Amino acid sequence: MSPAIGATWAICAAATAGVIIRPMRWPEWIWAISGAVLLVVTGLMPPGPAGSAVAKGLDVYLFLTGMMLLSETAREHGVFDWVAAAAVNAAGQSRPRLFLLVYGAGVVVTTFMSNDATAVVLTPAVFAAAKKSKAEPLPLLFACALIANAASFVLPISNPANLVLYGGKMPPLGQWLGSFALPSLASIGVTFVVLRWIERKRIAGACDCDVERAALSTGGKVAFACILLTAALLVTMSALDQQLGLPTALAGIVTALGVSALARRSPVELARSISWGVLPLVAGLFVLVEALDRTGVIRMVADAIRSGAHDPARTAAASGTVLAFASNAMNNLPAGLIASTAVAQAQPPRLVTDALLIGVDLGPNLSVTGSLATILWLTAIRREGEDVGFLAFLKVGAVAMPLALIAALGTRLLLG
Repeated sequence: MSPAIGATWAICAAATAGVIIRPMRWPEWIWAISGAVLLVVTGLMPPGPAGSAVAKGLDVYLFLTGMMLLSETAREHGVFDWVAAAAVNAAGQSRPRLFLLVYGAGVVVTTFMSNDATAVVLTPAVFAAAKKSKAEPLPLLFACALIANAASFVLPISNPANLVLYGGKMPPLGQWLGSFALPSLASIGVTFVVLRWIERKRIAGACDCDVERAALSTGGKVAFACILLTAALLVTMSALDQQLGLPTALAGIVTALGVSALARRSPVELARSISWGVLPLVAGLFVLVEALDRTGVIRMVADAIRSGAHDPARTAAASGTVLAFASNAMNNLPAGLIASTAVAQAQPPRLVTDALLIGVDLGPNLSVTGSLATILWLTAIRREGEDVGFLAFLKVGAVAMPLALIAALGTRLLLG
């Protein structure tokens, strides 16, 4: 190994560790950007390729921008409190029923708006529901976090990372459902059963019901309608095999400006309330992946996948499992980017690619920094005054993720 390769690996490892551990409690984006800048300053990554790596994430940046604008607009105009009151009243004083309602809502939002939307849009509403019902919030918040990943391969739009593994060209919807409908059901079902069992003590008992639900303001009604229209837009764009970033960003911008104008409020104040640090975090991760690619890591991964071509089932099971755990060691965004580039080079059977997708989507349920959606979720609950440490999340994820992964991969392998 040359000194340059060793230094690149060391910087990427240190930056990734900073994102996961957050030394001095500095935000995740500082560590990702610091690693990217250090690679450029030391000459290990030329500025040109670094800039190209950042540009690769344009669709992701646009998608996240739109989702954050939609979420903040809805929060500011009381949509989450209104939805929370409806959920609490529907639960009828039953904490288990409230948990089931939250989990079901997470499945719907993730399926039709993406796992990032569950983290950004649904989580604040769930926290508000917990406060109104005087229920223990963490089981409900864990439901948001885990379903955001467990249901993220029901449809192509359920996770923006899905597009990456197929080289920008999704399989037809019928083929997608043939590959992932049953594995998704297995993932969703097993995750629910495991989480329900782990949190059974905190879920048991009664909660408040019949809380007052104030009428939505005109701005709130418009924001809620815009969220529903955005979901329909995303499904349509996915069916047309179009990128999701620009439509989502435009929907968020139009919603934020329109609702702010109706309410006669400044959209600048709304924008200031958004946690924009997620965008440089993603940009930094793209640079780190490009640096690893230049050291030959991806070629080695592609060779390993290619070597197992004679036994697709075994290769699929092994590669999906390895990628699931690797996604927690380095976040599933860079892990997925590495896997997608390796797939493009190795051209494995579809079964192997499908297994890799399950691994990169579901694997992050092991740890709190395993996926971008979970980092967004963590940001959302910190804003509400809650926090979940690495070990606290791991105690849940160490049981839920492996069992759901076995169920999903096993189901996909049985389909052939």
